[in-house]
Amino acid sequence: MLHTIPMVDLQAQYRRFKGEIDLAILNVLDEGIFIQGNIVREFENQLAATLNVKHVITCANGTDALQIAFMALDLPKGSEVIIPTYTYAALAEVLHLLGLIPVFVDIMKDGYLMDVTQISSKITSRTKAIAPVHLFGECADMLEITKIAKQHSLFVIEDTAQAIGSIFCNEGLSGFAGTLGDIGTTSFFPSKNLGCYGDGGAIFTNNDHLANKMRMIANHGQSQKYIHEIIGINSRLDTIQAAILMVKLNHLKSFTSNRQLLAQRYINALEKLDGVFVPQKNETSTHVYHQFSILMIDKAMRDSLKLHLEKNGVSSMVYYLLPLHKQLAYKTNDSLPLSEAICNRVLSLPICPELTNENQDRIINLIIEFTQNYKNN
Repeated sequence: MLHTIPMVDLQAQYRRFKGEIDLAILNVLDEGIFIQGNIVREFENQLAATLNVKHVITCANGTDALQIAFMALDLPKGSEVIIPTYTYAALAEVLHLLGLIPVFVDIMKDGYLMDVTQISSKITSRTKAIAPVHLFGECADMLEITKIAKQHSLFVIEDTAQAIGSIFCNEGLSGFAGTLGDIGTTSFFPSKNLGCYGDGGAIFTNNDHLANKMRMIANHGQSQKYIHEIIGINSRLDTIQAAILMVKLNHLKSFTSNRQLLAQRYINALEKLDGVFVPQKNETSTHVYHQFSILMIDKAMRDSLKLHLEKNGVSSMVYYLLPLHKQLAYKTNDSLPLSEAICNRVLSLPICPELTNENQDRIINLIIEFTQNYKNN
């Protein structure tokens, strides 16, 4: 019986680095400082150096990172924030919880990222920020986004939960995802490219004032113990998770290069198949392939392929079932047809550093077999 190929093989990754990770955890247990241990700040400093950003503030998870970022901006209730509709709900969720209003834009015609040409038409007197999401592992058009933001005096908050290590590279602007706007946020959820063994998140900024404020917000609004200067929350990355992340951070470049090699093998094998559309390369961004997502002609073909893979022991995922403006919690009357259509056609395939060529070939052959049979039927 064939073994199941998971979307992300966290057990295999642990086995690869078991010695390093076990030692890191044991060191924390021996030290006995499980909250705010020294390794937390060491990890923040090392991540800041890796991303060439001035400040990294860790927190409990990626959603908290977004909440802390927007709390630090102290936007008036009812302020509008322009975001993509094709993304996970955390961003819209945080905005609603803070009394802010998400304004949705569609995705580009040839990709999964927000269409920056729609942003200007969405700006009103209530607009205070733009929040691009660097989806699936590549950067949104940060040059155009920052230009528009500057013209209208708007904040830019980047959600880089899926694109840590991705680089935006344009003649007018370059740098790592999450470091080009006013604030960047990320998640260390276990399945992320840089993931811990529980929940975790971080915030990036080059602004000293915002950094100090966000560090206070994440710690009950304190700059020193029992002195509460502003309203805050309790959101800390615990010491064990920081120790695990420190180990993995040392391997992030190799994780990324492995993902890129696997992605290219998928592209080479699938790009000429009938009914299958592979991601187009973005000339202004490197891609760290948090997901490798293909498009099928329609929902029927997508669902049939997903079932075919499942029957043959291969995991796959649909990100996302509905765009945010069609979700009951965030429903609007917007017509954003590309995002609405893509939810019916997209399918993400296994891609992680631990995926072997043998297993990837098995996935590829199943897709080729499916497309040939589907065409004949």
